[in-house]
Amino acid sequence: MFVNILVQLGFIAVVVLFAFLTLRAWGSKNAILKWGGVVLSGLLTLVALAITGVALMGMLKTYAPPGNPVSNIKVQGTPEQIARGEKFANMCTGCHSVGNKLPLIGSTQNFALIPNGPNLGSIYPPNLTPAGELKDWSDGEIIRALREGIHKSGRPLIIMPSEAFHSLSDADVYALVAYLRSQPATKNIPESDAPSNSPNMLGVFMLSIGMFNTSAQPPITQPIPAPPPGVNLENGKYLTTVLACADCHGKSYKGGDPSGFAPVGPNILAIVPAWSDADFIKLFRTGTDPAGKVVAEEMPWKDYAKFSDDELKAILMYLKSLK
Repeated sequence: MFVNILVQLGFIAVVVLFAFLTLRAWGSKNAILKWGGVVLSGLLTLVALAITGVALMGMLKTYAPPGNPVSNIKVQGTPEQIARGEKFANMCTGCHSVGNKLPLIGSTQNFALIPNGPNLGSIYPPNLTPAGELKDWSDGEIIRALREGIHKSGRPLIIMPSEAFHSLSDADVYALVAYLRSQPATKNIPESDAPSNSPNMLGVFMLSIGMFNTSAQPPITQPIPAPPPGVNLENGKYLTTVLACADCHGKSYKGGDPSGFAPVGPNILAIVPAWSDADFIKLFRTGTDPAGKVVAEEMPWKDYAKFSDDELKAILMYLKSLK
């Protein structure tokens, strides 16, 4: 953040410099120097001012607290909650673990390094066991981070799937907090070696112009009830949403966006109508489709290992209901 502030101040200094040169040119008695200087330095002033404005908007989106309040909820941490929370914690292993398996000890992979693309700064998934910073967070602050994408400090998080988690029921988000608290306190790297998390100025620019967004979501002010359990459309829609299937398969599940940051999943609405419940369950138990073909490595089928057959059937039922 400090480096970005210095860069922002540098942009402001450039604007002031070009504006000063414009005024100096205006005062020249030589017509060629006067009008040539005014046009050139004036244009440079406008360009520098535009860049400064875009950078400032990006800084505000990146660091300004949205003002989401924190609840004072205290999670009980029952065995039932921990078992339920582990199902959803498995969905976090792709970012917050080593080897895509629990516990969620964090990762040394910089998610701001785009493959075959620019460096957008440093964004490292943190340690989510009690050895990490969550030990100093309240349950309400963790719930706000999960469902609303807001850090304990109040700043927005980045590359946190809070758009999907925003729909997590109260019971399930409490269960996930219970599981996070129950993990063994394990360190991936010493705290003194933990890299700082912040986009660089290029990342700030991309945030400003909407090429990607922070994880910040609107405040949740009403209770979110859980769907009825079992094989039904409401439960299937709920699970499909909170498990972030749309991140890879697109919001309409008709294929992912090649210009996005997530793996590009296929059009599943063109695939699943021909599948039986057994076919769908087999995919998430073995990683192979009905024809025996191994699915792409990017498909996180192992993350669904804790979900029951009925829950997977509910997801398939919902997907088949879509036109």
